[in-house]
Amino acid sequence: MKPEFDLYDAKRYEQSGPPYEAFRWLRENAPVYRHPEPKGPGFWAVTRYQDIVHCSTHPMIFSSWIGGTNIEDYGEDDLVAMRAMLANMDPPAHSRYRKLVSTGFTPRMITRLEPHLRQLARDIIGAVAARGGCDFVTDLAVEFPLQTITEFLGVPLDERKKIFDWSNTLIAWDDPEYQGESDPRTAAMQIWGYANELAERRRAEGNGTDLVSVLINSKVDGEMLGPQQFELFFLLLSVAGNETTRNLISGGMLALFENPEQLARLKADPSLMPTAVDEMLRWVTPVNYFRRTVSEDTELGGQKLKAGDKIAMYYTAANRDTAVFTNPDQFDVTRNPNEHLTFGVGEHFCLGASLARLEIRIFFEELFQMLPDIALVGPVRRLRSNFINGIKSMPVKFTPVKNVAGRDAA
Repeated sequence: MKPEFDLYDAKRYEQSGPPYEAFRWLRENAPVYRHPEPKGPGFWAVTRYQDIVHCSTHPMIFSSWIGGTNIEDYGEDDLVAMRAMLANMDPPAHSRYRKLVSTGFTPRMITRLEPHLRQLARDIIGAVAARGGCDFVTDLAVEFPLQTITEFLGVPLDERKKIFDWSNTLIAWDDPEYQGESDPRTAAMQIWGYANELAERRRAEGNGTDLVSVLINSKVDGEMLGPQQFELFFLLLSVAGNETTRNLISGGMLALFENPEQLARLKADPSLMPTAVDEMLRWVTPVNYFRRTVSEDTELGGQKLKAGDKIAMYYTAANRDTAVFTNPDQFDVTRNPNEHLTFGVGEHFCLGASLARLEIRIFFEELFQMLPDIALVGPVRRLRSNFINGIKSMPVKFTPVKNVAGRDAA
C-alpha cells in the first residue's frame, strides 16, 4: 500500500526527520517517481543507490549547471551567478576550478592538521565542561567545524559568528527562525562583501597560506579569478565547510543517544571510531538531496526523461538501500564495508571529505574522553528544511569537570 508522503514539504522534515518509510516504498515500487511541486513543474525523485551513482557519473546528461542544485527554479539573473559556483558547474569547467583548492584538502595535508584540530576540540569542549550541561548543537557541534573552516579561510576568530549567521540564513531558507530581518539573497551579498574585505586585507599584508590568499593569487587558464568567482568560492567553502559537519556531529550524537548499546560499544573500544564515523555519515546524511537537470532525452529506472526535466537525487534514501546495505535501518558502529553516498560520487565528490572525517573522529574521541557520561536531557528540535537534515537544539547534561584542556573551564 502506498504511504502518504510529500518529499517537498519542509515542515514534514522539521516534525519527524527524513521520511524513511516513504523512501523505502519508493525504492521498491517507484524508484524514479514523478513528484508534484507546489510552485513548479514537478521533479523526478530518485531513491535507488545505483540510479544515483549513474546520474552522478554522467554529468553531461544530468547537469548541475543548467538549473543549479536545488529543486526550486531560479531566474536567469540568479542562475548566471549560481553557475559560477563550483557545486553548480559541469565538466570541463568544474575540473579546472576544483584544482584551485583541491591541494589544500588532500589526505596528506589534512593529516597535518590533526594536532591543532585536537587542541581546538579540547578547548571548545573544555569551555562548557564545568557547566554540567549545555546545548550540544550551539555550544559544541557548531563551534568546532565553524572555527576549523574559518581558520582555513583566514577569518579572524572574533568575526566567525558572522559566517555562522549568514550560513544559517542561506541554508535554512524554509525555517523562519533563521531568517529574521534577513533573507538568503541579502545574506549572500553580505558574505560576498565580507569576502572582498578579507581579500583586501590579505593583499595589504602580503602572501599568506590561508585559502583566501590561495584564491586571490590563483589562475585558471592563465587568468586570475574574477571578483565574482572569488566571492562564490568563499561562499561555498564557508557555508559547506561548517553547516554539513555541524549537522553530522549533531545527528551522529543523537544516533548514539538513541542506540545506547552502540554508544557503549564505541566507548569500550575506541578503535571502532573510524567505522563509527562512516556509519554516522550514512545514518545522518546531512544533505538530503541534490538536483540535476536532464540535458537530453534519456531513460532512468524504467522512466523516460525529457531534456529540461529536473531530478532530485535523494542520498538519504540511497544510504538505506537494501541492495547495498545489510540491515540498513540498524545503526551499527562496526559496519564494514560502508560505501555510503553522503559525500556524493563522481565529479562532485565532496572536496572536504577527508577534513570532515578527521573533524568528526577527533571531536568524538575528545568528547568521550572529556565528558564520558554525556546524556540527552530534553527534546530535540529539527531544522525546517527539505534540503538539509539538521538539528537546531539538543540539550545535554554531564558531570561537571574543571581545569580541562589546561585551563579552568569555568
